[in-house]
Amino acid sequence: MTHFHATTGCLFCKIAREEVPSHAVLSNERIHAFLDINPIRPGHVQIMPREHHRYFDDLPPELASEIVHLGQRLAVAMKRLFQVQRVAFLFTGGDIPHAHAHVVPMVSATDITSLRYIEAENIRFRNTPRMQDEELAAVASALRTETAS
Repeated sequence: MTHFHATTGCLFCKIAREEVPSHAVLSNERIHAFLDINPIRPGHVQIMPREHHRYFDDLPPELASEIVHLGQRLAVAMKRLFQVQRVAFLFTGGDIPHAHAHVVPMVSATDITSLRYIEAENIRFRNTPRMQDEELAAVASALRTETAS
């Protein structure tokens, strides 16, 4: 497998090469979907191309389309598994410079938000807690089962 502009220090390239373990949900030769270890909500999945593209606007259209399509499949599964009405899908580009999408079951309207919407002047954010590997493995297995149908 070749990696377009892969960098040896890129965490997501290491995940794509299976040098760093992940709780895989769905994968093929072009994309890899895995659970976020610091989820906004249980079931929070990241979908990335295996090839290194820094940002979502660098993605070839057919690859971006494949990522969105997988996000739609995951959203249907998440609605059933987590009993939610909405699932967020977003490319943020703010943390790791390797294009990736977040798919998050929306429990609360504030699960995905922006400071631009918040009135409180002294709001602070914290890192979400790391989910235990056993919980991640169980959620990844449930999502794999739900998306197989």
